[in-house]
Amino acid sequence: MARRPADPVPTDPADRSATYGEVFAVPEFRWLWSAQLSSVIGDQLARVALAVLVFDRTGSAGLSALTYALTFLPDVVGGPLLSGLADRFPRRRIMVSCDVGRAVLVALMAIPGAPLWILCVLLIAVQLLASPFQAARAALLPSILTGDRYVLASSVSNITAQAAQLAGFVTGGTLVAAFGASNALLADAATFALSAFFLRYGVRERPLPETIDARPGWWDSLSAGARLVWSDRQLRYLIALACVAGFYVSIEGLAAPYAASVGGGPAAVGILLAANPAGQMVGMLLLTRVAPARRLMLMGPLAIGSCAPLIGCAVQPGLWVTVALWMLSGLCASYQLAASAAFVMSVPDAQRGQAFGLARTALIVSQGIGVLAAGAAADRWSPALVVSAAGILGVVVATGAASGYAGATRRHA
Repeated sequence: MARRPADPVPTDPADRSATYGEVFAVPEFRWLWSAQLSSVIGDQLARVALAVLVFDRTGSAGLSALTYALTFLPDVVGGPLLSGLADRFPRRRIMVSCDVGRAVLVALMAIPGAPLWILCVLLIAVQLLASPFQAARAALLPSILTGDRYVLASSVSNITAQAAQLAGFVTGGTLVAAFGASNALLADAATFALSAFFLRYGVRERPLPETIDARPGWWDSLSAGARLVWSDRQLRYLIALACVAGFYVSIEGLAAPYAASVGGGPAAVGILLAANPAGQMVGMLLLTRVAPARRLMLMGPLAIGSCAPLIGCAVQPGLWVTVALWMLSGLCASYQLAASAAFVMSVPDAQRGQAFGLARTALIVSQGIGVLAAGAAADRWSPALVVSAAGILGVVVATGAASGYAGATRRHA
C-alpha cells in the first residue's frame, strides 16, 4: 500500500471555514479516522463483554460495576504519567505500539477460565495504554491538517467517538449474547489489530519536532508540561472551560432517579442519557459552520449555556421538557470543540502530548467528581433540585472561566 507523499499541507485562511469534504480529501486523515472508529468500538465492546463475564462468574452486580469502573480509572494516572511518551518518541510509532499491545492483552483476557484478578490486571494495562495513544493522536492531528481543517477534523473525531460508543454498546451486547464473552473479547482484540494496520500503512511517520535536541526524561517532560500549562493564563482558563463539563455531565449519574421522580421507567432513563450527547453532536455540526474567529467568540457564551438550561429543572418539569433542556445543554456544550482546538494549537508541538494528557486528566477528574457529588447530594435532596444546583454552580464557574480567558486573550493581543 503506497504511503502518502510528504507534501506540505497549506494552511487554511483564518477567515474561511473549511468543509468536511476538504477534511476527508486528505488520505492520512481517512486512515486515522478509520483506526479511531475501529478502536473506539473495540473499547466499548470490551467494557460490555467484561461486565457480562464477571457477572456470569460471580453473580455480583457490585463486582460487575467495579470491573466497568476500572475501564475509566487508569486514565487518571495514565494521563499525566504516560502522555509525555508522545513527545519523546515518533507519534505514529506510539499509536501502533499501543494498539498492538492492547490487541495482545485483550486476546489474553479471552482465554477461558482466566482468574478474575488476572482479568482486572490486564484490563488496567489495556486502559493505561489508551493515554499515550490518545496523546499521540492529539499531537499528530495538527501535523496532518492545519487551520480550520484541523478544527473540523476534531469535530469528526468527537462525533465519531460518541457515535461509535453507542454502536459499540449495541454490538457488544449482540456479540456477547450470540457468541459469548470470550469470543467477543477476541473480536475486540481484532479491532485493535485492525487499527494498528490502518495506522502503520496509512499514516506517514514523522520525526520528533526539530526543537527537541534530546529526548527529555519522564520527570522532565511531566514537570515541563505542568509548568507550561500553569504559567500560561490562556491555557489555564481553557482547561477551566473544559472542566465546566463536571457540572453538566453530573446529570448522567442522576438519570435513573430523575426518571423515577417524573414517573418514567428504564426507557425514560435511556432517553435522558441520550439527550445531552445527541445535543452535542448536533451542536458540533452547527458550530463548524461558523467562521473560525466567530467560533472563539461564542466559546464563553456557549460554556455558560451548557449549564444554564439545567436551572429550569428546579420546577421539576415533565420528561420531555427535561429532555429538551438537557439536549439544549448538550447543544451548547459543543463549545468543547473550540476549547480543545484552541488548547492544542496554543501548545508548542514539542509538548503537545504531555499538555494534552494533563488537560484530559483534568477533564476526566472534573467529570468524575461532578457525578459523585451529584449522586451524594441526590440522597438528601430531590434529583431535580440537584440538577438545578449543578446548573447554577456551572454558570458561575463558566462565567469566571470565560471572563478570565477573554482577559488573557486581550493581554496576548
